[in-house]
Amino acid sequence: MSPSAPPSAIRLPVGLPKASLPTSSSPPSARFPHLAMSASSSRRSPPLAASGANASLLAADPGHRDAVLLAARGAMANCLGETSLHLAVPGLRLAAKGKVRDVYESGEHLVLVTTDRQSAFDRVLASIPFKGQVLNETSLWWFDRTRHITPNAVVSSPDKNVTIAKRCSVFPVEFVVRGYVTGSTDTSLWTVYNKGVRNYCGNVLPDGMVKNQKLSENILTPTTKAADHDVPVTPEEIINSGLMSKEDFDEARSKALSLFAYGQEVALENGLILVDTKYEFGKTADGTIMLIDENPRCLLFDKQVHTPDSSRYWIADSYKERFNSSLEPENVDKEFLRLWFKNNCNPYEDAVLPEAPEELVCELAWRYIFLFETITNTKFEIPKTQEPIHERMSRNVALALQNL
Repeated sequence: MSPSAPPSAIRLPVGLPKASLPTSSSPPSARFPHLAMSASSSRRSPPLAASGANASLLAADPGHRDAVLLAARGAMANCLGETSLHLAVPGLRLAAKGKVRDVYESGEHLVLVTTDRQSAFDRVLASIPFKGQVLNETSLWWFDRTRHITPNAVVSSPDKNVTIAKRCSVFPVEFVVRGYVTGSTDTSLWTVYNKGVRNYCGNVLPDGMVKNQKLSENILTPTTKAADHDVPVTPEEIINSGLMSKEDFDEARSKALSLFAYGQEVALENGLILVDTKYEFGKTADGTIMLIDENPRCLLFDKQVHTPDSSRYWIADSYKERFNSSLEPENVDKEFLRLWFKNNCNPYEDAVLPEAPEELVCELAWRYIFLFETITNTKFEIPKTQEPIHERMSRNVALALQNL
């Protein structure tokens, strides 16, 4: 397979039809009141072209996709780009602002706000309608479903864009788990492999692999942070430098690999491949290691469990055929936007980046929603009003903190 194989074709509508915004009549969840958990949802469809005889999972319901794209265009002016909850909610302190997440402190709790900012290449690229809500709800769904593997820090979710979590001591290591040789960033497995690296983060890789090939087994490629970029490290370096004890690292590594294997299982049951992802862990005062949602000291990590910001997803049915044809897999993540920026500028070095096309911004909004609905078998609830998101959040967070 050529390393410069073209991305999947993107079909973008010309003149979107008028459509009613999708709604949900499902009863609210008792644990997370804003999550509408309907019994099931039909398969959704982003615009990637299916190849061959198999009908793509991405092409099952074009009417729903058109309605979401229309809603996304209408919401472009109401994206949550910046937050200042500490100015609106008494007793709240701004801890850190990241590429996507803003973290506030309130006593023994953290208030984690997921904005609509879109990041890649260690910088913000655009604002994506509904993104913060989709990521927050996707992450909460996975946190709830993975409690059999590891405890987590989630306390509640008082708003569509907000999670309240327990404060804990955070390990300064990002646990990146990979199942395939792929990627386009400087630290992606394909990039380093294509440069000749055969021992990456302590994993010995065989010669002769090609882009998007499945590894013989899932591997852990941990990273830490230096200034503003990821730094791949080996387990030995983590332990010898004192970033983690061997016992803590071994337990977190085991949890990360188990979480990823479970995520792959759930994804495949819904027609998707979980390609790679990243996790972060913390430790409570009693010594319990738990999965966390964000490190307020290092917000360049885009956490949130198994979301498109922390994970790469492909369509399962078309993967083999496209791989054998040296084509990029049908992806349900932000890779297509990464590729657009790489093809139109130098996203690592250019001081000013080109503005992302509106069609691609709305397309990414749809893919986030598609993934949420496909994985969770629930209907995403698009906001029914144009109430400013920040005003709604401020009201909901203030009430939640009063009741803690």
